[in-house]
Amino acid sequence: MERNVDQNGRSYSRFWFIFTLLVGTFTMSISQSSLSTAYPTLMNAFGISANTVQWLTTGFMLVMCVSMPISPWMLNNLNFKTMFIGALALFDIGSLMIVLTPASWGTNGFWFMMVGRAMEAFAVGVLFPSYQSVLLEITPKANRGTTMGIAGLVMGSALACGPIVSGIVLKFFDWKSLFGLFMIIITLIIVLAGTGLIRDVMPRHETSLDWLSVFLSIGLIGVMYVVNLAAKHNVNWGLNGVIMIISILALAWFCYRQLHLDEPLLELRVLKTFNYDLAVLLTSISYIALIVTTIIFPLYYQGVLKVSPFVSGMSLVPGAVFLSILNPLTGKLADKIGFKPTMLVGMVMIICGWVVGLLMLNRLNLLAMILCAMVIEGGNAFVMMPAVTLGANALPNKLVPHGTAVITTVRQVLGSAGVAVATIVLTVASSHAQGAGSQPLTASLHGYHLVFIMMVVIEIIGLILALMLKNTKKAVAD
Repeated sequence: MERNVDQNGRSYSRFWFIFTLLVGTFTMSISQSSLSTAYPTLMNAFGISANTVQWLTTGFMLVMCVSMPISPWMLNNLNFKTMFIGALALFDIGSLMIVLTPASWGTNGFWFMMVGRAMEAFAVGVLFPSYQSVLLEITPKANRGTTMGIAGLVMGSALACGPIVSGIVLKFFDWKSLFGLFMIIITLIIVLAGTGLIRDVMPRHETSLDWLSVFLSIGLIGVMYVVNLAAKHNVNWGLNGVIMIISILALAWFCYRQLHLDEPLLELRVLKTFNYDLAVLLTSISYIALIVTTIIFPLYYQGVLKVSPFVSGMSLVPGAVFLSILNPLTGKLADKIGFKPTMLVGMVMIICGWVVGLLMLNRLNLLAMILCAMVIEGGNAFVMMPAVTLGANALPNKLVPHGTAVITTVRQVLGSAGVAVATIVLTVASSHAQGAGSQPLTASLHGYHLVFIMMVVIEIIGLILALMLKNTKKAVAD
């Protein structure tokens, strides 16, 4: 079994290190997308509205976006084993708060539950860029594609598997059992990490934490908050317009400050590298395709095809399995033939999936749409993590943690914005068509047609960006 040496000069098993790291991160990642199927149950349990319960996902995403930029500082200043176990423990404590929340507390109980949810989100936001940085650090450049392909199982499969896992658990148990399951797995991972499977493998460059930058990064919350209000009714756009302006100014100040500090919280100078910039955009565009698929397709299944939520959730399984199978294979392919050809194949697959789906919408055929979702998710395996690897390979090793933090944060923000825009297009177009006299089914299909057309346009832009890549066959030059 292959063995490596940690920062203290002691050997460790790279296989068990990666296994423990990925299982822990995968379990935490599932929680990001797992609650959508539980919304009706939680609304009844706490007596809250649909707009309120959505904060379990929206709030999670907002806290993640703020904690991601802090991850490079933590990697540079903390023992990785301590950081990893600390994040897992924080996630466990947050989950315990949720499990112990009495439904009899009503709305107050829900907001107590939200505190636990925010703790989970902070832990996930810190580990999402970090696990990628660590894997890139301990893997030779020639083999990074393969390793990051395996890591793609965490990013892509967890997102796709979240609704599936929650659908199965909620069919047989109550909603608290879902968080109980997360706690059991995370606690086991803490035990494994504590026995020595996780080691301190990251070189440290200790710096002081720039609290002003941390404060300014909260502008991300403001921007994402207002974007997610766009599809809602009765929004005070005067107040929220002010929030958006202040948030954008805060982010502009944050960017300016990072470019002028000797030791920035987040090294934005990585954006001066051409291939890295394209990698950021490509991984984001492929992520938009993935996350919109996992949200819009189930809506189509339930709203147009009238299948049950359980069948809708199970309809995501083939795509998730296909994505999981392809991720490690596409990593090996990128190592062999180069990142540019691999990503071109992926973008063509994604475009074909959306185009065929557009043509099949009026056929009302569940199997055909499942196959389209599989092609889209399969194409994602050829793009998202290979783009992360290509971007990291374009940077010096010391900037890899900053590079992965930037790429993960931008991907999360653009992915969330993509979902918000797709939802707005679907809602507004369907309502407008119905208001103009169309039957409900016809109006809904009109909305879905526009969403699919929008996605085709976005992915064609991604294909053009992939064609612009400066390909280095294996990207192994230091």
